[in-house]
Amino acid sequence: MFIKHPLIREETIEARLYQETIVAGAVRSNTLVVVPTALGKTIIGVMVAAHMLQSYPESKILMLATTRPLVNQHVESFRNTLKVDKVEVFTGTKKPSDRIKLWNNAEIIVATPQVIHNDILSDRYSLEDVSLVIFDEAHRATGNYPYAFIAGRYMKQASKPLILALTASPGGDEARIRDVIENLFIENIEVRTESDSDVKPFIKGINIEWVRVSLPEEIKPIRFTLEKAFETRLEKLRKLGISAKGNVTKRDLLMIRGNLQARLLEERGPELYEGLSLIAACINLTHAMELLETQGLDTLLSYFRRVESEASSKAVKGLLGDTYFLRAIRLTENLVDEIKNPKTEKIKQFLVENIADEKKAIIFTQYRDTATKLVEELNPLAGIRVLRFVGQSKRNSSDKGMTQKKQLEVLESFSKGEVNVLVATSVGEEGLDIPGVDLVIFYEPVPSEIRTIQRRGRTGRSRTGKTIVLIARNTRDEAFYWGSRRKEKKMYEILQNFKNIKLKNKHENQKTLGNSIEKRKIFIVVDTRELSSSITRELLNYNIISKPQMLEVGDYVISRRLCIERKTTEDFINSLIDGRLMSQAINLRQNYSRALMIVEGESLYTIRNIRVEAVMGALISLTVDFNIPVLFTKNEKETAVLIFRITEREQNIEKNEIQIRAEKRHVSLSEMQEFIVAGLPNINTTLAKRLLEHFGSIERIFSADDKELDKVQGIGKKIAKEMRKVISSLYKKN
Repeated sequence: MFIKHPLIREETIEARLYQETIVAGAVRSNTLVVVPTALGKTIIGVMVAAHMLQSYPESKILMLATTRPLVNQHVESFRNTLKVDKVEVFTGTKKPSDRIKLWNNAEIIVATPQVIHNDILSDRYSLEDVSLVIFDEAHRATGNYPYAFIAGRYMKQASKPLILALTASPGGDEARIRDVIENLFIENIEVRTESDSDVKPFIKGINIEWVRVSLPEEIKPIRFTLEKAFETRLEKLRKLGISAKGNVTKRDLLMIRGNLQARLLEERGPELYEGLSLIAACINLTHAMELLETQGLDTLLSYFRRVESEASSKAVKGLLGDTYFLRAIRLTENLVDEIKNPKTEKIKQFLVENIADEKKAIIFTQYRDTATKLVEELNPLAGIRVLRFVGQSKRNSSDKGMTQKKQLEVLESFSKGEVNVLVATSVGEEGLDIPGVDLVIFYEPVPSEIRTIQRRGRTGRSRTGKTIVLIARNTRDEAFYWGSRRKEKKMYEILQNFKNIKLKNKHENQKTLGNSIEKRKIFIVVDTRELSSSITRELLNYNIISKPQMLEVGDYVISRRLCIERKTTEDFINSLIDGRLMSQAINLRQNYSRALMIVEGESLYTIRNIRVEAVMGALISLTVDFNIPVLFTKNEKETAVLIFRITEREQNIEKNEIQIRAEKRHVSLSEMQEFIVAGLPNINTTLAKRLLEHFGSIERIFSADDKELDKVQGIGKKIAKEMRKVISSLYKKN
């Protein structure tokens, strides 16, 4: 039996009672749907969309998906099942001007959230006539991910808002689930498990097998040397009075690091910096031990190579001077080609036994290095055609990731059977509907219940599937395995508790807020790199529309005369050290009659152990020499409020006129010379010019004695003496 509906194509959607029951609730209120993978979450979205388009024929449907492959997958679902012609794809490949035209005519838009986020910020179109927003992989609606922001704007703008949130797992932590519910304005929760009576008939079944392997005896000396290096640093932490007792985990290390950084805001001392360096080294060692236990020698050696090539921090330099750590590297180098990886050998066995004829397998691993090695090891097997499937981001010079185009090509090859084994990292876990996957192998357990459920759900979709979880005995693998099982069980308990209480209805509150946003819109120009911060989202709450543009000078252009440069405290110090601060100040003053700098963060004086006098000198120079006021904020929210107040005042005066000024100006040699000399104690730009005019070069200034310096107007004996002290004293690291 099939669903009959005026907008649904005949015999395309099988009638399933649990789906119809969920849809009946979802068309009435904002609903979070939690069902196992392969049970038709997308079809539930299609059915709700059909209902809303029939009820409001002039409205639009917006569906958000986390990746471009997922967007394309959902577009096909809508086109294949609904009698709707205008289904449009919105991803970063489409120009903003094209998206505006398509939006006006579309009935259904399937988009990546970042695109909609940026379009809302830039006021390219309104969500007023959108009758339904579907959030796929709704567990992402936490933190700074765009889902929460889009939901908030939608509830304010839409005349008839309705939200449908879809996920296989919102998480096993009550606070995280509550965030999802509140951020997406959920009023109703629909949960189904594989044991529910209305779901059971449609479960294809997944046979799960946990396979334990023993690590080779030969690697024990590597583990021992890494542990000794780790324990040596823990002992040093204890001697510094920094608590690190018992079995110290990575979580413990991160907590101690946070405490030390908080202390640095109030006190300065070499023991705090030493403690942070030791903690950083301990985190590196913990990671190395995890790779040894869960991944193998090849992945561990790749990590060692990166540590050797990127030895910039004190912590890493200390490791490379540590006898134990160096011995671990040498042992790994000697054994990597001599010992077979037990997990890899098991995978070869499973593939030979299970993958024949038209069968397919996906192997999941957390690390790209492991994925690369697996492809290399598996390709020679008879009948096995394997490809790597990883994310887009560049990890290092040798691993630049995969473009979305390449990802789609790999998935197409796998779907067609040209490739029968995928080795995937986390990018393959989320949402992709790949039919006919018979075997899923976990190279390692993952501590996240969300990722465990998603990995497992890649099989058992169209026929009974098999999942094999590889676990190295007496290692972190076992802790991760039990952790994810515990969290998954807890997740369903938490969801059931939420179902049993009345969820707070925010719908009316949001509509009231929406009625108040008809105030005058204010436009500013924002550098595109600032869109990743929450500032532009906060500004939208004050009716400030951010027009993104790649700015050569500044970050926020408020009016034709005023530009703002925003820096975090860390960026301020880095730009002071590398000289960018001076050139940025010159360009601001050259292009705008008024400029200011916002420095955001807790403290300028606890970063990189730089001298307080140098920081104060830079602040004085910006204010006095460049006439650029420096304002301080604690966080992005405070920065947004400050920019709003400045914009409101400035545009009332300037009548909303914005003009992007000339491009970044090249800093001349003379300006650079003036800046360097002005870095000397009690020397401002005016005195720097006099010194350069008198002596002719920086070299001559630095070579002059007290009496010669004293001859320059404004340089007395005291200043000359201080200059000579700075120039001639030997450098001693703090």
